[in-house]
Amino acid sequence: MIYIVSIAVIGILLLQLTGAIPLSSVGGPLTIAAVVIAAALAVGIHEAWTQKRGVLGWIVNLVVSLVGVFLAAPLGGFVVMMLLAPFMGGSSSLATAGGPQMAVALAGQMVISLLGAWGAIWLVNRWR
Repeated sequence: MIYIVSIAVIGILLLQLTGAIPLSSVGGPLTIAAVVIAAALAVGIHEAWTQKRGVLGWIVNLVVSLVGVFLAAPLGGFVVMMLLAPFMGGSSSLATAGGPQMAVALAGQMVISLLGAWGAIWLVNRWR
């Protein structure tokens, strides 16, 4: 999990550093969501591969990891926003604040979202 989280965080930060995440349109949130979903799929694939699951196990892992990330992502966004609110310098959004606040928010969002995906898979594995 450490490798997947590290690669996902580095990837999202590189996208932000290169300006590939638009800050003023719908494209920015969609880009971030695409990276989070791709990382969640990587979590599901990793767990299915390492546990040598069958076809049904692969499908369940992928679905459960996506459900976990969809449940954890809004919570992660809320937590990160509340933690970074005092450091935003009076701006109303992280996109307008930009810089290190946006980078910390993206990294925190990714970590919390992937923990949600991994937690959902862990819960399902307890029932297997």
